Amino acid sequence: MSSVRCYHCDEPVPANAPFSATIDGVAQPMCCPGCAAVADAIVAAGLSDYYRYRTEKGQQQDVPEALASLIAYDLDEVQQEFVAARGDLKEVLLSVEGISCAACAWLIEKHLAALPGVAQISVNTTTQRAVLRWDASQQKLSDLLLSMNLIGYQAAPFQQDAQEAKNARESQNFLLRIGLAGLATMQVMMLAVALYTGYFYDLEPEYRDYFRWVSMIFATPVVLYSAQPFYFSALRALMSLRVNMDVPVSIAILLAYVASCVATARGTGEVFFESISMFTFFLLVGRFFEQRARRKASENASNLQKLIPATALLLEDGDARQVAAKSLKPGQVYRVLPGQRIAVDGVLLSGQSGVNESMLTGEQEPVQKQPGAPLYAGTVNLDQTIEVEVTKVGAEQRINTLVRLQEQAAAQKPQIAEFADRVAQYFVPVILVLALVTYLVWHQLAPEDAFWIMLSVLVATCPCALALATPAALTCGTNRMMQQGLLVKSARVLEALPRIQHLLFDKTGTLTEGQLSVKTVHGFDSAVSETQLLALAAALESHSSHPVARAFALHRDASIQASDVNNHTGQGLEGVIHGQHYRIGQQAFVGTDLGQSGWVFLARDGKVIGAFELADRLRSDAADTISKLSGQGLKCEMLSGDPNPRALELAEQVSLKTAHYGCSPEQKLARVAELQRQGCQVAMFGDGINDAPVLAGANVSVAMGSGTDLAKCHADLVLLGDKLGPVVNAIETARQTNRVIRQNLAISLCYNLLILPLAVSGNVPPYLAAAGMSLSSLVVVANSLRLLKKTS
Repeated sequence: MSSVRCYHCDEPVPANAPFSATIDGVAQPMCCPGCAAVADAIVAAGLSDYYRYRTEKGQQQDVPEALASLIAYDLDEVQQEFVAARGDLKEVLLSVEGISCAACAWLIEKHLAALPGVAQISVNTTTQRAVLRWDASQQKLSDLLLSMNLIGYQAAPFQQDAQEAKNARESQNFLLRIGLAGLATMQVMMLAVALYTGYFYDLEPEYRDYFRWVSMIFATPVVLYSAQPFYFSALRALMSLRVNMDVPVSIAILLAYVASCVATARGTGEVFFESISMFTFFLLVGRFFEQRARRKASENASNLQKLIPATALLLEDGDARQVAAKSLKPGQVYRVLPGQRIAVDGVLLSGQSGVNESMLTGEQEPVQKQPGAPLYAGTVNLDQTIEVEVTKVGAEQRINTLVRLQEQAAAQKPQIAEFADRVAQYFVPVILVLALVTYLVWHQLAPEDAFWIMLSVLVATCPCALALATPAALTCGTNRMMQQGLLVKSARVLEALPRIQHLLFDKTGTLTEGQLSVKTVHGFDSAVSETQLLALAAALESHSSHPVARAFALHRDASIQASDVNNHTGQGLEGVIHGQHYRIGQQAFVGTDLGQSGWVFLARDGKVIGAFELADRLRSDAADTISKLSGQGLKCEMLSGDPNPRALELAEQVSLKTAHYGCSPEQKLARVAELQRQGCQVAMFGDGINDAPVLAGANVSVAMGSGTDLAKCHADLVLLGDKLGPVVNAIETARQTNRVIRQNLAISLCYNLLILPLAVSGNVPPYLAAAGMSLSSLVVVANSLRLLKKTS
């Protein structure tokens, strides 16, 4: 029995086994090709930390070669870096190679959506990424990746460093293809000049044939190597019984090349080697700059991941030692010095400090953090040394969640984008038919020009710009909103925001900061002290995430715990403490009518024993935001669940002429429905569990970043900071995005309508057709990039 153990699965390595994998620069023994393939995949994905921090050995891998390279992504320790839990489902952001147009996205979405266990798949053609949500009990991630592989698309979990390395490789390969095509074009054009002048000066046949053969030699690597990306894209589409933008391009290149080769071999007929080379060169240059522009449009959110530090000072037994941030686990405590970035999401255990959260919110003003406050990876600790308890790691961290949500939003399509996709979907078959008809007609009129003219029609009218018109603008628009402190969860909001006429605001946590504190304590039972009342209330409220509950957090007593707690939305909570039944909430809920409207009451076994008056502060920019929105002709209104009539005083402070208080979730939803029946487009702002139904019912819903997860789940927009002002910018950004989309569609459609008669009539040579098609796509992408330069 061999004493050498497999580095991956710890099984014995057979004698003279040739399998190994290089991990951290050291060749490690492997027992079989499956384990070697998995280890190579882990290292290639930049996940070699798995071997440093794993808690147990992997399983032996006896799998097909195609699956072996993907099966590493099924390991729990590896998935921690990029897979997030969403209830019973898992979610991952993927980088996908080979996406060239909307047809590719459609194919991937349709193919995966048909597989068991796949709940959602959204593909963003601009960023070449996809958000996948699936049931891990029905499908392994490796199987889903293999399914994408089988239809021609290489996919892997998105990681910033790996993505940048892949982009660099792709750019290098693209430049090599462009360089080869450019060099060949120059050589073939010189030979073409000799051939064309030879027609006027009676070039001898042997010299003419010589120039043709040399031209074919130079053009061949262009056709067989430089133009490969177009062939592979077209082949994937045809294998799925669809056509995409690269189908007519590929047909044009191959037909021209084959016809020219036949003419060269026979010594008669026209050759198009110079046009083929120039055509391919222009297409590649256009595609290269287009990809560069796409990456610029998508890099803003993902670049935030670079700000997360690689190491952290872990505290164990009073000592601090530097460890990889990826190795931290929930519950561990680490230290952050002044000026350092926070390594992992957590809560502040000790110390007080200002934290710069501008990377998430766009606000440069430091946020003062007290013990118990949430902290996010990548933000900067400014003032004092603090100690942080880890709460979320890997894919669950806020910054990674934001990146996934933004990609998902950018992949969703508003109506105008779906219209453009439908037009592009039918446009390519029309082009192919039109090119055939053009050839047949010109073959009767001028046979020597028919092929040339058909070639121009195939190339010039390819609707690449039309396919890019909306995805490029939507990606830039959502990224712009992220810079302004707004997370767009649905791209449809960019279409709906400019149409909004009526805005409804919750009070607590929306117009106010939601940082409630206990202002007054009133006891009705002399046997219970104020401290005990606060501790009892805190025990019950610890089971709620409502802003009211956070007001009691500082008064927790570990010896007092509540059990069997039930949350009655919009009313209060009830539970058992030390065998007695307690209720906390509104007067009617606890069974009293003491006339102290707006207070929170505590009852024990049906008898009121205490009441609490809470205080809150108005958001610093609430009045200014309402003023700006009203100045744009928008109607603003407050819908508060607070039963205290003093809520109307707050409405007056922010100049809200219409305000309602004591509204139940049902009443809020009814008000939204009433406005919608009147023909109004309604936006709702909220932050609590009780706001979830009305957020779901509004035309556009906005949740505060400090609000409950349920509220943020039902919202179209999430305010990442503690200001309302970004909403004003968001409305303007949405208007700009819609204008850019309409401009892009006009540019692409006008180009196609203009170039079509020129190409059909034989007035556009193939190389000009290629240049025009590439230029139209570049103009559309460049026009979209203007959105990123708008000042807030």
